[in-house]
Amino acid sequence: MTQITEQTRLPNGIRVITETMPQVRTAALGVWIGAGSRYERPEVHGISHFLEHLLFKGTTSRSALDIAQQVDAVGGQMNAFTDKELTCLYVRVLADHLPVVMEIMADMLLRSAFDPQAIERERQVILEEIKSYEDSPDELVQDLFAQTIWNGHPLGRPVIGTVETVRRLDRDAFLAYVGERYRPDNVVVAAAGDVLHAGVVRLVEETLGDWQGSAVPVAPEAPGTDPAIVVRAKATEQVHLALGAPALPQAHERRYVLSVLDNLLGGGMSSRLFQEIREKRGLVYTITSYVAAYREGGLFVIYGAMSPETAPQVTRLVLEEIEKVKDAVPADELRRARESLKGAVMLGLESTGSRMGKLARSELYYGRQISLDEILAQIDAVTAEDVQAMAREFLVPERMAMAAIGPFRTDGRLEGELREALRPGAAVA
Repeated sequence: MTQITEQTRLPNGIRVITETMPQVRTAALGVWIGAGSRYERPEVHGISHFLEHLLFKGTTSRSALDIAQQVDAVGGQMNAFTDKELTCLYVRVLADHLPVVMEIMADMLLRSAFDPQAIERERQVILEEIKSYEDSPDELVQDLFAQTIWNGHPLGRPVIGTVETVRRLDRDAFLAYVGERYRPDNVVVAAAGDVLHAGVVRLVEETLGDWQGSAVPVAPEAPGTDPAIVVRAKATEQVHLALGAPALPQAHERRYVLSVLDNLLGGGMSSRLFQEIREKRGLVYTITSYVAAYREGGLFVIYGAMSPETAPQVTRLVLEEIEKVKDAVPADELRRARESLKGAVMLGLESTGSRMGKLARSELYYGRQISLDEILAQIDAVTAEDVQAMAREFLVPERMAMAAIGPFRTDGRLEGELREALRPGAAVA
């Protein structure tokens, strides 16, 4: 059935975007705010994520329990997330109950209490979350990679913050950050499902129409890159390894070429890395690639986990597969990669939640709605020559960085072998 997308900008600057999906009876609604670790000063690193937690801890008229019970009472599912550039508070609910949950969300956004006792309790929760993160080398190494290649740039910082910064954040810091970033001209409200645009606009006007102020601008700053090699000793059974290179920002016109390259190289069970390194040689359980793209820059990352003694060999094999892509991309392989990517895109837009997210991200990153047909056409337009040129431009050993976490010994032998495998003469930090 036909989906209808509409957009309205309210007088206070909030952008309201909806997609009507006549075949469903539910709705997903999200309030998207341009507040993430990218916009944090070093001394308040982690505040966006901490603040997201505090939204659920009570308002001037509702306790945390009130919020939970009132959402549960209408069968809603409310949650939030923070990434490097965005914070999103969202809900999935029967469409008839949107007015109830919209009023609750507005209360959380505009009238959070920031109770000092609640802040202290949540501080302990986040410190435990950091400990859990430190116990997850697969996640840790990918953040270490971003810190390594984007050395000193805010995009390189982990969203969660550090023990030191989380410990010193106080109520005044939260109120100041809300004043900087939680402003209506920095907000998109997106809804998809059994909704009518006029009805959603009316709801947002009634609940958020009095929200005033302008977000403090942050000057765009493209991240510089540092092709370093960093290792961290940790008592793990495997070496967790991330290597890659700077790539394209989110809105770049060649982004789908990069996505096809990603799919072909490490995007699935038929990808070159999976077939060569896992299926043919049995050297890893996990080997994959992905693209991380933001307003001002992006990364192409390859992640794998392996026995320490095979880590240098795996690194060499990854580089060999990259060189093979530069040499040739057969027509049947290109066709599979394009169809796989198109399938992933379409399957990822089956739900109201995913449709809602696409609405918001399209507006925030592109300033317009990009149709599914346009996305599929751009994927179909990618040629073998495009993919080869992309690999030759970005996946060059001299531009690549590496981060590794594992049972490294003090003799430095394994670090040296990894350095030699990636790029002779690279320094170990």
